[in-house]
Amino acid sequence: MPTVSVGRDRLFEALGCTYTQEEFEDLCFKFGIELDDVTTEKAIISKERHLEEEVTEDDEIIYKIEVAANRRRALVAIGTHDLDTIEGPFTYEALPPSDINFVPLKQSDLKLKKFLHIIENSPVYPVLYDRNRTVLSLPPIINGAHSAITLKTKNIFIECTATDLTKAKIVLNTMVTMFSVYCERKFEVEPVEVIYSDGKSSVCPDLSLYHMEVPLSYVTEIVGVPLDANEVAGLLNKMQLHAKKSDSGDKRSTFIVSVPPTRSDILHPCDVAEDVAIAFGYNEIPKRIPASLKPLPLNQFSDLIRSEVVRTSLMPGVLKTVGHNKDHPKPIKIFEVGDITLLDETKDVGATNRRQLAALYCGSNSGFELIHGLVDRIMEVIGTPFVKPGDNAGYYIERADESEFLPGRQARIIFKGKCIGAFGIVHPEVLNNFGIPDPCSFVELNIESFL
Repeated sequence: MPTVSVGRDRLFEALGCTYTQEEFEDLCFKFGIELDDVTTEKAIISKERHLEEEVTEDDEIIYKIEVAANRRRALVAIGTHDLDTIEGPFTYEALPPSDINFVPLKQSDLKLKKFLHIIENSPVYPVLYDRNRTVLSLPPIINGAHSAITLKTKNIFIECTATDLTKAKIVLNTMVTMFSVYCERKFEVEPVEVIYSDGKSSVCPDLSLYHMEVPLSYVTEIVGVPLDANEVAGLLNKMQLHAKKSDSGDKRSTFIVSVPPTRSDILHPCDVAEDVAIAFGYNEIPKRIPASLKPLPLNQFSDLIRSEVVRTSLMPGVLKTVGHNKDHPKPIKIFEVGDITLLDETKDVGATNRRQLAALYCGSNSGFELIHGLVDRIMEVIGTPFVKPGDNAGYYIERADESEFLPGRQARIIFKGKCIGAFGIVHPEVLNNFGIPDPCSFVELNIESFL
């Protein structure tokens, strides 16, 4: 999510209050935004210029706050111009790139490259001219240098190019309302008539309020707090929404909510209810479990008496898989890495989980050598050498006597003096229990031992 850098002192001045960093983070969280980073202007310059000067308290603190994205100008492109350097009327045209000549506003190629794909495959480029055919901008790529804003700029011309008229109006309204705070006569904006190619026209910006009816009962039901009409109206006023009661003010009353152009995110009564919840404070809303999420009494009772079955070996599951796939072409090679459960008196619950590796080879030529080779390969991959019996620097094998394997065709795997697994030819009686007609060789070992 992109971020907007805001000067701390100027922000606090606009809010009319000062906060510690922790208090400001909590405030941002309440309004659904995130304080991404805190730094200083001097620190930024020092980082870029490799300066090592000490940062003092007089250096401006910069808050980086995450905001919603514009998808790299793919939705809306904004141009701001010094109105005193250009002359209307302005025309918006689409011309071949070869017909466009102008001096671009100084920007690096690296910054522009990420926007070029938006129009690079188009035979014509959008371009904005004034009366004297001076290029103002080449949206959405770059503005012209002729009308660049400076510290001496007194009047600003704002233009927006968008793929959607609604988005263009939203961005334009936001821009002019924010700029209007700094006007000589605050909040004064001069409209512009836009005439389209089909002869239709409109006046921009349209800063009129729009109204929606919101039942009080709808708001209180969503928020989950029994607020009265006056409380809801006060909370909405905190969120820049003017609410006026349409009747006496009982629980069935309805509000007429006036939405200003700065609140383009208010589209539905549920958005109004969300603002009430934000203003009230999510942390102040009592927590309760919805009835629809409570377990049914029968299910709750069943959970108390239900027993779980866990496996103590991966072998039954692997053999069951082979039994269901015995008609497939041979050989069948499968493996599994999973958890088993073993009794352990040292644990509070009397058992412990262990991660095991199992592999099986099923075919007419299945033998002890094949599965032994797989064990050696596994050890080679994890960097464990084969050593002589009694040496704890690696692993070795010794004769085993497990009932699931053929006598004399099985072995145990010893690692650091402990048995971590076994392998061999699966006993025919075991294979018969799973309906497997072909000989199988199998290995299972504890892979947690190598950590």
